[in-house]
Amino acid sequence: MILTRYLNKEFFISIIMIMIGLIALFSFFDFLQEINDLGKGSYDISKVIVFVILSMPGHVYEIIPLSVLIGSMYAISQLSQHSELIVMRASGFSIKKIALSLFYVGLFFSIVTLVVGDLITPGSEKNAQQLKINATDSSLSQEFRSGFWIKDGNNFVNIENVMPDATLREVHIYEFDSTFSLRTITNAKTGIFHDGQWKLENISQTIFNDDSIRTNSILKGNWKSLIRPEMMNVLIISPEKMSTLNLFRFISYLKNNNQKTNRYEVALWEKIIHPITPIVMLIFAVPFGFLQERSGGKFLKVFIGISAGIAYQIFNTMIRHVGLLNDWPPYLSALIPTSLFLAAGIYLIIRFERK
Repeated sequence: MILTRYLNKEFFISIIMIMIGLIALFSFFDFLQEINDLGKGSYDISKVIVFVILSMPGHVYEIIPLSVLIGSMYAISQLSQHSELIVMRASGFSIKKIALSLFYVGLFFSIVTLVVGDLITPGSEKNAQQLKINATDSSLSQEFRSGFWIKDGNNFVNIENVMPDATLREVHIYEFDSTFSLRTITNAKTGIFHDGQWKLENISQTIFNDDSIRTNSILKGNWKSLIRPEMMNVLIISPEKMSTLNLFRFISYLKNNNQKTNRYEVALWEKIIHPITPIVMLIFAVPFGFLQERSGGKFLKVFIGISAGIAYQIFNTMIRHVGLLNDWPPYLSALIPTSLFLAAGIYLIIRFERK
């Protein structure tokens, strides 16, 4: 029990130190990038700093597995260098038992990953982007010059601008009947979501009947739509940084409108699998402490950890894109990288255990 607590403490401290260093590094890069937009509108140095701080949870979510891998490599190398691993083995601690003893460290960082990724990052990332958009006096970036095009049942909706608070500007609704004949064109200056529906203002409407065309103007009107303000999050933050609930809702919306969901389903599966990655990285790291020491052994193992972490990130991104291009099942694209690292870790533990 004392040995287990000692192991957990050493690994925990090493991982936290690595994480702090990586967060500082990524935040510094963010700061340098945001300096380029300094002076646009009211985007001053204080807002740049707030933007960088709000972006930190997103970095924490992304780098926890890498921090666990590098920190574990460093901790296990320290133990190996001081011959503590030899003492543990002599006292009956197998490599498998050492790995199992560190389960609670992995579980702790898995819970942190889940909480940060699903409860903190979506809100902080959205607030960061809203801060910048408001300060630089701009709307959300558009997919086309004419704005956003969205399929809503049998209707097509064109929104020229979406403001950070999800207010719509210059809304054009093209309503079709069951035979896909154009029946109504509705143009509105603004749209605000309230009480489960959109409130449109300054509306002009063109109605196409079988034998005539009629136009009218309305000051205010309601628009019932499948589109919800939270779906606008996809315009502000990447799918990988959306919450699981919002991803699920957006996927359901896309399916209801017969649109492709692959990218978002992959992001959803990655969201589900990502929290277990810290445990996988711990399992992968432990066997490296039992490599025969050579010159520069400790730093060599840390270098291996950094290289393995970078390789994991590159491989994960590559598999995601290959999966999307080849229409692989979304769960497969998300599972492959983590499964391979888990298999490699278990294989190395068994191999060194038999030596």
